Amino acid sequence: MSLAPLRGRVAWVFEQADFDVDQIVGVENIRLTDADALAACAMRRFDPDFAGKVRDGDVVVGAENFGYGHPHFAPMIGLRRLGIRAVIAESFATGYWREEIAEGFPQIACPGITGLVERWDEIEIDWEGAEVRNLSRGAARPIAPYSSAERGMLQAGGLVPYLRGKLTAEGGG
Repeated sequence: MSLAPLRGRVAWVFEQADFDVDQIVGVENIRLTDADALAACAMRRFDPDFAGKVRDGDVVVGAENFGYGHPHFAPMIGLRRLGIRAVIAESFATGYWREEIAEGFPQIACPGITGLVERWDEIEIDWEGAEVRNLSRGAARPIAPYSSAERGMLQAGGLVPYLRGKLTAEGGG
């Protein structure tokens, strides 16, 4: 099972360890459910012009234990609406990582990533080669490989479509 290579720019680097993703939209907006409203407030605290700068296919980068705290889906819904296609971090909070993989949103563990990239660098994720390449600087770092189930969830677009596909393939659905 293969995933298509992911190529884009680094739209933001979160250098703080134990980053709580709720800060992306602000705690006051955490109960919003409209993806457009979440996109409109995403990252305003960090860069008021973020929404106008980001392009479809961009990624965000995080430090150690990215997603720490009580993560909600709202921040990542907002980022996905803006075109963010993955998060690459030194490491992830387990609950956050599992939730986002189950949503079909790639979370890529890459120790050393914050030293490899800067904002707006062009990068490529080579799933088969298990590395992230900084195309702007000519450097690369290995990424943690996914299990076959994790790859299947990402390829299917999340846990629910993945399970539906497995049930259909087994004749149960």
